[in-house]
Amino acid sequence: MKLQSRLLQNSSLGYLLFFLFSLVAINFGFAQDVSLFNQLNGHYDYVAIGNTMNLQENGLFSDCIIQTESASELNLEENQSIIAAYLYWAGSGNGDFDINLNETALLPNRTFSDSLDDTRVFFAAFADVTEQISTTGNGTYTLSNLDVSAVIPPYCPTGTNFAGWALVVVYEDLSLPLNQINIYDGLQSVPDTLEINLTNLNVFDNEDAKIGFIAWEGDDALAVNEQLTINGNVISNAPLNPANNAFNGTDSFTGQSDLYNMDIDVYNIQNNIAIGDTSATISLTSGQDFVMINSVITVLNSQLPDAKIVIDNINITCGSQDISIDYTVFNTNSTASLHANTPIAFYADTSLVGQTLTQSELPIGGSESGTITLTIPETLSPNFELVAVVDDNGQGMGIVTETNETNNTTMSLVELLIIPEIQNLQDLLACNEGFNTATFNLFDALTDSGLDEANATFYDNLNDLEMASNSILNSQDFQNSSDPQLIFVRLETELCYEIFQFIIETENCPPEIPEGFSPNGDSKNDTFNIRGLYDIFLEHRLFIYNRYGTLIFEGDNDLPWDGTINRGIDNKGNRVPVGTYYFVLNLNDPEYEAISGWVYVNY
Repeated sequence: MKLQSRLLQNSSLGYLLFFLFSLVAINFGFAQDVSLFNQLNGHYDYVAIGNTMNLQENGLFSDCIIQTESASELNLEENQSIIAAYLYWAGSGNGDFDINLNETALLPNRTFSDSLDDTRVFFAAFADVTEQISTTGNGTYTLSNLDVSAVIPPYCPTGTNFAGWALVVVYEDLSLPLNQINIYDGLQSVPDTLEINLTNLNVFDNEDAKIGFIAWEGDDALAVNEQLTINGNVISNAPLNPANNAFNGTDSFTGQSDLYNMDIDVYNIQNNIAIGDTSATISLTSGQDFVMINSVITVLNSQLPDAKIVIDNINITCGSQDISIDYTVFNTNSTASLHANTPIAFYADTSLVGQTLTQSELPIGGSESGTITLTIPETLSPNFELVAVVDDNGQGMGIVTETNETNNTTMSLVELLIIPEIQNLQDLLACNEGFNTATFNLFDALTDSGLDEANATFYDNLNDLEMASNSILNSQDFQNSSDPQLIFVRLETELCYEIFQFIIETENCPPEIPEGFSPNGDSKNDTFNIRGLYDIFLEHRLFIYNRYGTLIFEGDNDLPWDGTINRGIDNKGNRVPVGTYYFVLNLNDPEYEAISGWVYVNY
């Protein structure tokens, strides 16, 4: 609530207005809790500059004129180099988010809002201006085009019209100790009581520890029950910020006391925070003053590592439950070395699937790469989230105290290349060419099923297929080694492969019987060559008769007819004369009946 104390003392109307406004001074907006935005570790400290747009402190008799620009000076020393620069601006109303900094147009990265009621709302905005400030360096910074003049009439009677800006610059100075700078932001308001819990602190040494604030709407003239405490201890830095008037329009860095309706304050908290603390509680009370906290900055001596892990690559083998993980462990945002043998755990979803250790001590800013092979149990889903956690003993517990305990985990989705179950193709059948062997074109099995021949290779065993070795080379002219024989097909896909199988098998086809032969010893057509008979119908019997019906020859698989006589009383061993002879071929196969016919012998 923005009412000048001198007005309250000298005007009964002032008392009445203050009482009425106090009744409605509750937060109707959706304020954003102040929480950790960024953490920086190194030989770092910070400075903040900024200025108000108000020409005077608010009050009942204020003319409510607000400027659209104001300036401030940045003066870093030569040995101080800029690490980060964050700009905050705020004001009455729903927000002016299109502003200029040294004539450079800016839009916010984030915005905040708060309110007293449905007619008095407030905004704040944030922009990362590290690049601009690093390029420009020291000098005058002017924030312009911040115009809330059109929206302030409802705010003016209650003294809640304001606008202003602040620039936080984190710098490196190698003469400084190793510090941890935590920047918390949001937009939370008082009255009556505000409590902010600062987490993720790591206090190694509390010497010169400090805390800074960027706040809006604080009044020098309002000091009713206004108190700032940290861990239960009242803090102040009189005369700029007395214990009973913490937010009074001052800048601790420049000594200014005319930052109407805004504060850039910093306090030494060496005696209010202890070595080993990981959190701190800030409490603010105010009986009259409406104050909004936009940013809190802590500077603490910290000598701790900061382990972070990144998955660089995941190598997945088709059809395997083993995956190879390439990873890198970093010690980047740190103020001390990360010791060797820091544990690393790997999880498939929530199941522990592998563990390893860092191999060497990592200096500040250092890194180490490694590779681990993980076997994913078949009981788990082939689609899972791979979680890598550095400083994890496999039970979710760390052994290293770090500057940041929340950045040890990285995740990546994994899909194992599971091979589908073996699919059956149409079997191939060919005529027996002897001793249950035949010649097969293995691609016929693919053609019949409409599969792509170009990406297919054939194997006579599954192990060779999985290893992609010893493939069948003569697949278009393949002779079986057993009957029947199982053939496997590896069909390459975009990411993996599929497996098919089919059987090749021979059958005894009907013999082809010639109508003649010439057993004259010229090694051409010297026998009664019945194709598809010998070494196929192994139990066959061949009977040859002359034109008188006399049996003159009897043969089998080992004795084809060469035109000689081996039956009867006379002429055994002699060749038969030219002429027509008759045969009966008993194949001794249940699928075939005896075959009879004639053959002509000529010399």
